[in-house]
Amino acid sequence: MANTDLTALTGEYTIDAAHSTIGFTVRHAMVTNVKGKFLDFSGSLQLDGADPAASKASIDVKMDSIDTGSADRDGHLKSADFFKIDEFPTMTFRSTKAESLGGDDYRITGDLEILGTTKSITIDLEFNGAAKDPFGNERVGFEGKAEILRSEWGLTWNAALETGGVLVSDKIKLHFDISAIKSA
Repeated sequence: MANTDLTALTGEYTIDAAHSTIGFTVRHAMVTNVKGKFLDFSGSLQLDGADPAASKASIDVKMDSIDTGSADRDGHLKSADFFKIDEFPTMTFRSTKAESLGGDDYRITGDLEILGTTKSITIDLEFNGAAKDPFGNERVGFEGKAEILRSEWGLTWNAALETGGVLVSDKIKLHFDISAIKSA
């Protein structure tokens, strides 16, 4: 059974990328959603169970690891039209504020850097619990979500549709499933 007592969780944690997901959903052609994720990322959490406001998070995402299930689309996203991965190979998040909203709900605010532009975003998180895995690792889990406007980071490529509207929405829904292991 998972432990939900946060006071026992104080310490440094490393995000377990093999058991975590950093993903997104974007409206395509005004009628459907395209989902994607990043396959190569690393990060750490500094948790303070007694004082959640003292907690911190740091994540680095390799932009060439984007995966939407379409090699052609992924190639376009890596190009100068979107992420310019040759010039900006990494997207980063550094927390600036953490707060408890009561129960298992938390909010973390931080700086998201894409294409050399840094903007503040807020992520709503749910603490999924803590447990010792079969290998003796102390593990914590969180899931979170946020919405951003890609244009705020200079991601403005688009194409007009004959029926009105655009090919790619400005609003991006971010979602996170994070599993992290306590450092020894």
